Amino acid sequence: MSERSKRADAATEAGEDEATGLRQEARGPRRIVVAAVLTGAEGLVVAAFGVVSLVLLVTRRPDDTTQAATLAVTVLALSLLPLAAARGLWLRRRWSRGPSMIVQLIALPVAWQLGRNGGGSLAAAVVLGLAAVVVLGCLVNPKATEALGIGRG
Repeated sequence: MSERSKRADAATEAGEDEATGLRQEARGPRRIVVAAVLTGAEGLVVAAFGVVSLVLLVTRRPDDTTQAATLAVTVLALSLLPLAAARGLWLRRRWSRGPSMIVQLIALPVAWQLGRNGGGSLAAAVVLGLAAVVVLGCLVNPKATEALGIGRG
């Protein structure tokens, strides 16, 4: 291989590495991306539960219609917090770290209770608990806090 082709190959590799680095920097550190995706997934699951509650309200005759409607609307409203936090993390907004951490701190006791029920709930408990721990770990990481502009003097 000639010296000229070696330099061309090296320049191409450097350009690819630089482009990959620029794409990664535009999205933010991987930890923030992981936290955003997991927080968003949690929000979507909660929203799905709210939608299912609404569908059951319409298709079945609950004993207490007011209570069923309140549950569905409350769950849908609660899904907005993790969804907004996920979007904020994705866009690297400083404010989004707190709401996402609150969601995870609420998810831990929910996972514990699901795990105590056993059966199929155990699998959901493990997934929810692991997601909460991973997101919390991602959000307290110094690179993530720096990328979100937290801790700057």
